[in-house]
Amino acid sequence: MPIPISNVTRRVVYSASGTGPYAFTFEILANTDIAVFRDDTLLTLTTDYSVTIASNGTGSITLVATPTGATQIAIVGNRTIQRTTDFVTGGDFFANTVNDEMDQQTIFAQQNAEGLQRALSAPQTDPTSINMTLPRASLRANKALGFDANGNPAIADTLGTNRGNWASGTLYYVRDIVKDTTNNNIWQVITQHTSSGSLPIGTNADAAKFTLLVDAAAASTSATNAATSASAASTSASAASTSATAASGSASTASTQASNASTSASNASTSATAASGSATTASTQATNAGTSATAAAASASSASSSASAASTSASNASTSASNASTSASGASTSATNAANSATAASGSATTASTQASNAATSATAAAGSATSAASAQTAAESARDATLAAYDSFDDRYLGAKTSNPTVDNDGNALVAGALYFNSVSGAMQLWTGSAWVAAYVSGSGYLAAANNLSDVSSTASARTNLGLAIGTDVQAYDADLTTLGAGGGGARTFLGLAIGTDVQAYNANIATTNTAQTFTATQTFSGTSSATAIVLNDVAEVTTVSATAATGTIAYDVTTQAVLYYTSNASANWTVNFRGSSGTSLNTLMSTGQSMTVAFLVTQGSTAYYNSAVQVDGTGTGVTTRWFGGAPTAGNASGIDSYRYLIIKTGSATFTVLASNTQFKA
Repeated sequence: MPIPISNVTRRVVYSASGTGPYAFTFEILANTDIAVFRDDTLLTLTTDYSVTIASNGTGSITLVATPTGATQIAIVGNRTIQRTTDFVTGGDFFANTVNDEMDQQTIFAQQNAEGLQRALSAPQTDPTSINMTLPRASLRANKALGFDANGNPAIADTLGTNRGNWASGTLYYVRDIVKDTTNNNIWQVITQHTSSGSLPIGTNADAAKFTLLVDAAAASTSATNAATSASAASTSASAASTSATAASGSASTASTQASNASTSASNASTSATAASGSATTASTQATNAGTSATAAAASASSASSSASAASTSASNASTSASNASTSASGASTSATNAANSATAASGSATTASTQASNAATSATAAAGSATSAASAQTAAESARDATLAAYDSFDDRYLGAKTSNPTVDNDGNALVAGALYFNSVSGAMQLWTGSAWVAAYVSGSGYLAAANNLSDVSSTASARTNLGLAIGTDVQAYDADLTTLGAGGGGARTFLGLAIGTDVQAYNANIATTNTAQTFTATQTFSGTSSATAIVLNDVAEVTTVSATAATGTIAYDVTTQAVLYYTSNASANWTVNFRGSSGTSLNTLMSTGQSMTVAFLVTQGSTAYYNSAVQVDGTGTGVTTRWFGGAPTAGNASGIDSYRYLIIKTGSATFTVLASNTQFKA
């Protein structure tokens, strides 16, 4: 039948979501006029999808299975380009045949136009001299496509390829990259050729056919020279540092001796009455020592400056060696001056040597006393800490007198098991068990003791007499029959002449009572008669699952979990409902042939509504016949709640008839 061919693109792409249907608005003449792709995979008609064609030639496709893991579904016009009719002279020339042929030619043109829209093409404003023909295959093989100065297609250089180590007799292409194994240099081919000769490439007859990318040989030489320079500088710096250290040591010694000499001079001045001449000499020598000390300090400062210069020189590899050498020379001179000064100071110190020795002895004794005092202080502090720790431990265990049960110890910490406190209200000692306070002891005033006529309890008659108990008046005399009855069980029934099943009902925990709530975990069957119903119920509460979920995809409906399933979030796509017993039990196993059950699915709809597009049982639509009240839905009801009711009837093994209806509820 001829149909109008609309001016639309013969291709539509959807995001993959369920089995569909996925509609297309371009017209087709047969279900083979389209190609369907799941991502980049071409699907097969009937095997993977079915096609529904409307009266106007548009239609939709429905997938056989949910496209799990796919991102999109594409439907493209794909009618085979051929002509199946031929008009002969004097033959029939029917309008419908001409219309079919014209429709077919229009479809072919639209298919070609749609394909051209996805192809590379030059703009219509290009000069008419442009030639977009590609170079022949043998010329463009292993080449990149480029464009010349006029914009015409042209052969570009090949992409650079790492060919590894250079080898003789190898065909190298332009931009190939090779390595010279004799010096690790990296070269790039600039002229295609077959290699010959031997390494290194720089002296090879084909050297002009390469360009050097990485000069590893020169870099290696530079690195070696730099390492040698750095080593020399490091050696110079080390020597300068050693000289500076020695000079600093000499200066320190001279300074110490000068200090000792100054002290000796002071002592000598104090002894001036006894040795006036010695004092004069000592004073003169002390003055000399002070001068020497000043010179030594200056020498030490000079040595320190030399060491700093040497350290700075070490970081500058090229020029540091000369500076370090100069600094070392200066440091050596300073050390010599310091040694001379130290010699003079040593002579000055000789006079006060004895007094310094006495002072040192006194200092040693004082140091010993200080050490002893420090040891005593440490011991005292340790004893104090141990005492405080012991008190804290005791304080955590005996909390003292309190008017009520404490919840923490005296430090505000958690109570420790075994803690005690005296309750000043009840006058009793309380013990913390780790979870509760209990009495630490109990009074024995209420107990019977051996001193209170219980010393002869081994005699039952005497014990009864002491306790004032008379058989027949205060206590029951022993009776073997009562013992038998008290033991219960078979002996008691035999004594009483009672037989289970004849005189008494045997106990059975599985027998339900009618006046208490019961939970049945096994299937219960209530059979009526031809004149009486099996069950009469005044009211029944059905289990409803309320979930903040949006209907979409395939929804697993477990009939053993609820009778009503209510999704409170707006549906986001058409959905498939799959009825099953539970995740581990199929509905086919749960139901017997000839049984039916009714369930409901409440779906919240937003401004864009969706609908239940397919019904499955146990994960498949095979064997499931669905009949809709008023016809299958093609749309949902916006801004309300759609109530779907399903009567599921098992008519045979894995064979079901589902009677479904949809009712809209709006505010």
